[in-house]
Amino acid sequence: MIPVAENQYIEFKREETSAQTLAEEVVAFANGEGGDIWLGVDDNAQPVGLSRNYEEDVMNICRTAVIPPISPTYETIVATKSEGTTVNIARISIPKGVDRPYYTSKNRYYIRVGSTKRIASREELTRLFQAAGLFHYDIVEVGGSQLKHLNQSAIADYFSRYKIDFLNETDEERERLISASDIASENLIPTVGGLLVFGITPEYHLRQSGISFAVFEGNQLNSTLRDKKTFLGPLPMQIDNALSALQANIPVASEIIGAKRVDQPSYPDKVLRELLVNACVHRNYSIIGSQIRVFMFDDRIEFISPGRLPNTVKISKLTTGTSFSRNPLLVKLMENLSYMDKLGRGLPMVYQEAQKLDRSLEFIDDGEEFRVILGL
Repeated sequence: MIPVAENQYIEFKREETSAQTLAEEVVAFANGEGGDIWLGVDDNAQPVGLSRNYEEDVMNICRTAVIPPISPTYETIVATKSEGTTVNIARISIPKGVDRPYYTSKNRYYIRVGSTKRIASREELTRLFQAAGLFHYDIVEVGGSQLKHLNQSAIADYFSRYKIDFLNETDEERERLISASDIASENLIPTVGGLLVFGITPEYHLRQSGISFAVFEGNQLNSTLRDKKTFLGPLPMQIDNALSALQANIPVASEIIGAKRVDQPSYPDKVLRELLVNACVHRNYSIIGSQIRVFMFDDRIEFISPGRLPNTVKISKLTTGTSFSRNPLLVKLMENLSYMDKLGRGLPMVYQEAQKLDRSLEFIDDGEEFRVILGL
């Protein structure tokens, strides 16, 4: 049955569509979540038919005009026109690309936005390359920032773990250490990762930095708001302050046994800390207009991190120890500060603790954000 209208996953094309236009549509779907191109259907979702089978042509286009090549499925369907006659149309199913980003033979990258395609902007292209692991935003220089915007005492504490007396080194050696560790670039400009971890006020140059925290009296976003805070500063401070807020607001269930009140088991702090660290370290910092959000409802806590999961990561693998690094510099710095490890054990631990308490745990990769929902 033909869909009623075009949308993010559906495109209608008449037989007269050019090979280049079809390649552009394929690229746009492959760079997103995939979709279907209905060939022989007009913009009003009415079948107009095809004069012949185009399967070989479509496959050739996807092999030669789409880079890297992609293999769609082609299905011929008999459709009935409004006057009662039947015609052949085709459904071309484009899978979500595993080798993103894709581009056309004319070197153009397309994405799907609603029911249309368009050339990817610089920011969108950055995200596509990030998702493919071909580019890491956390090592990019932060324009307008300088070494004076970094907390030298925090950096000294970091290097003390390597038995280096940072503050007593020469200026030249301190600059070499900061550059060699990617806290700053070779030009001695702080990197995104360096500023996030060691910045005095990183949110001044990185407006997307921060955790927005809200507590609701009820289970919906339109419930009464009981508390709202925004945690800024370097990532370790954000995580510590957000953890304290969570601890202060999580209700402790209890029951009376005999003459005593006995508190019921609750999540250990390591669970909440892990989900906060995961949100901060693995978010997509190239998405400028959105902070990390932590919403607490009566029945759950939602940890919402801007950015999709990288190409190679499937939700089904998260509880079994899959390790991924959208921001390898942040992972390295936060690991050395003892906030995490690189072994992929964090989310499996969260899953196991939720299982012990018979609580729900849900992972959702939706749009341009990743959401973890922890049942209370």
